[in-house]
Amino acid sequence: MPARRTAIVTGSTSGIGLAIAHALAADGCNVVVNSFSDTPDDHAIASEIAKSHSVEAVYVKADMSKGAECRALVDTTVERFGGVDILVNNAGIQHVAPVEEFPAEKWDAIIAINLSSSFHTIAAAVPHMKKAGRGRIVNIASAHGLVASPFKSAYVSAKHGIMGLTKTVALEVATSGITCNAICPGYVLTPLVEAQIPDQMKAHDMDRETVIREVMLDKQPTKEFVTVEEIGATAVFLCSDAAAQINGTHISVDGGWTAD
Repeated sequence: MPARRTAIVTGSTSGIGLAIAHALAADGCNVVVNSFSDTPDDHAIASEIAKSHSVEAVYVKADMSKGAECRALVDTTVERFGGVDILVNNAGIQHVAPVEEFPAEKWDAIIAINLSSSFHTIAAAVPHMKKAGRGRIVNIASAHGLVASPFKSAYVSAKHGIMGLTKTVALEVATSGITCNAICPGYVLTPLVEAQIPDQMKAHDMDRETVIREVMLDKQPTKEFVTVEEIGATAVFLCSDAAAQINGTHISVDGGWTAD
């Protein structure tokens, strides 16, 4: 039996990250679950993943706004499991406001968590992947890594940055048995998206149902939210042997939003 692969999924106690953690565990990976809160519930999530999929799963606290903690997350994983085979950079936050009203501290936090954290985890993980001669890096970008929307200056900037980081890293590791790709979801009904709705209601002067219909799903031709399970399955594919020659690109899971 080959050794189990070890996967880190940042921001994985809810939403897309949790679905990816479950999907990779179901595929036979040991999983490191991460958030910044370090509560009994966080550790219970890791225990549930381990129990459900008969793998090892642990929770590791790391504040993804702090570069040193991002790198320590990788170091802790290597100490615990002997290496890191898969790195999924998923942690993210959002804030919606016109650019002239956008709080500077929100800009700094979004850039740190949504972009800089991926630089730090990748920089820490790549030497271990090179030593092993294999690795998969999956960055959770967004349709907003390809196109813009109003009132999201920091988020759009960070996600465009993720796309550039993905391509650059892919070129650097291409001969090392490592791939680096991005997933670009459209609107997924997660706690992050739910939290945007009140701000969008205010920014557009609309009620909840109108924001969902005319702002969020307006650009998704299917008129349906993407599911977290669909993103999890896409991540598993990118981490598989079948995706060995997929490198430096993205898969859009957005109901056709970016088709034009």
